[in-house]
Amino acid sequence: MAGQLQLTFVNFLKDAYIVVEGKQNADRFFIIRQGKVRISKEVEVVEEEGGNILEPGDFFGVVSSMSSHSHIETAQALTDVTLISVQKDQYGQLIQSNTPVAMKIILQFSKRMRYLDEALTRLTLKNNAEADLSHLFKVAEYYAKQSQYNQAYYAYHQYIKYCPQGENVNLARERMMKIAPYAKAVKLSYKAEEFNRTYPKDSMIFSEGEPGEELYIIQKGSVKITKIVDNNEVLLAVLKTGDIFGEMALLEAKPRAASAVAYEESVILAVNQANFERMITAQPQIIVRLTTLLAERTWFIYKQLANTLISDPLGRMYDALLIQLEKNRANIMSTQSYTFDFGPKELVNMVGLPQEDGVLVLRKMMENKKIQILRDKIYVSDVSEIAKQTEYYRKMQKIEKARRESTGW
Repeated sequence: MAGQLQLTFVNFLKDAYIVVEGKQNADRFFIIRQGKVRISKEVEVVEEEGGNILEPGDFFGVVSSMSSHSHIETAQALTDVTLISVQKDQYGQLIQSNTPVAMKIILQFSKRMRYLDEALTRLTLKNNAEADLSHLFKVAEYYAKQSQYNQAYYAYHQYIKYCPQGENVNLARERMMKIAPYAKAVKLSYKAEEFNRTYPKDSMIFSEGEPGEELYIIQKGSVKITKIVDNNEVLLAVLKTGDIFGEMALLEAKPRAASAVAYEESVILAVNQANFERMITAQPQIIVRLTTLLAERTWFIYKQLANTLISDPLGRMYDALLIQLEKNRANIMSTQSYTFDFGPKELVNMVGLPQEDGVLVLRKMMENKKIQILRDKIYVSDVSEIAKQTEYYRKMQKIEKARRESTGW
């Protein structure tokens, strides 16, 4: 390979373990040069798209190494194998010296994450992740009923734009005229050459269901990512300066799976397909950042998928809180206090419970004196309590699983 990039070739005999799930300090990933590798997980909720057998040109370990989290999978040699070992800090050089390999990693990563995200959506939110263009009208109707006129106006406009023959076009036009005086922060379009864009607070950057051709990098401000599920707005994330979003639509030309709204006035850099391809060689640090972001999200989705297998809803809530702590790199054994950036309603949505059932489980959780609701945010006076409770419920889950397997139930 060109430049100063020096890659290491490593060999493993058939049946050898290459990486082991749960191992900390993953500092490298592997590209298969010869042979076959099987990927497995302790909690196998959904099989990998394309199966769990990897062949030459495939890669593994990227999620753990690029996110700096523990390994989420075990890799075992099915045959004698030769692997290319890539250190995390070599990734930028790899991008510059071998663009096709870098693009393959990014695109496969993106495809894998969307597949897992759709599986998670089916399991927790109980609906399909992908919506057709007519869904824009439903999004607009929801926000109009909530008197969130900026979002409603934007979604009505996009519905008319993308569904000009839609059955609700005339109704959408009527609604837009009615709410126009109240829609004060709406940005409907930008010129293609306008890469630096300013969005007022509460303006919609894109709506779930609409086509996407750009990814975005937050230069200043913050953006919330939301999704309408069962006639409720679910807060998926709050992104800050330096964060990247909207990459799935650019990488795979798929509709937006969620909406993005300016949480405060925000300056955002828009990147289209042509600029993205130039960026791979010209600004590898941004591609490293994107890969790290995809790794973080994939790690997070795996954790959420494992959460769905905990049968006790209270255990799932504790586990969901622990995942958030790990995601934010909090010291989970600390005895210090911690305030989560979401409230009880969002926690219920995270674990896929109906609100009425969730309220009952929350009441049970609030019996724990170390957990409170302060200013509509979940507060824990001792972080280690979340880890202790989660470990207890995971242990109970394993005992219950072993009991069922021994009795044949």
